[in-house]
Amino acid sequence: MPGKPSVLFVCVHNAGRSQMAAAWLTHLAGGRVEVRSAGSDPGDAVNPAAVEAMAEVGIDISAQAPKTLTADAVRASDVCITMGCGDTCPVFPGKRYLDWDLADPAGQGVDAVRPIRDEIRTLVEGLIEEIA
Repeated sequence: MPGKPSVLFVCVHNAGRSQMAAAWLTHLAGGRVEVRSAGSDPGDAVNPAAVEAMAEVGIDISAQAPKTLTADAVRASDVCITMGCGDTCPVFPGKRYLDWDLADPAGQGVDAVRPIRDEIRTLVEGLIEEIA
């Protein structure tokens, strides 16, 4: 990818998985990747268990808010990674689409969210090796 690659993480509520993935990529890529996240049906707030799980590894997502998925966000991204939103993500030619099959942390406590957080980190590390 010429220039700085751009990644969009999408999950239904943009309150858990996509927020954690965006935070991991921002943290681990050190400014080498432009990062976005959005939801097909955004929630009212980021999942408190996701906030707590990320805080445990030194990443603060407490100020984040769920955002609505737009065609413009997809258009502006080189890679679109969905996490349980099915085919609600608009498809444009020339974009790379990935689907990460991750458990949904909605309604779960921090004990259930930790393994999801760690799995997302592993996937993000692999993504960075590919694109950055």
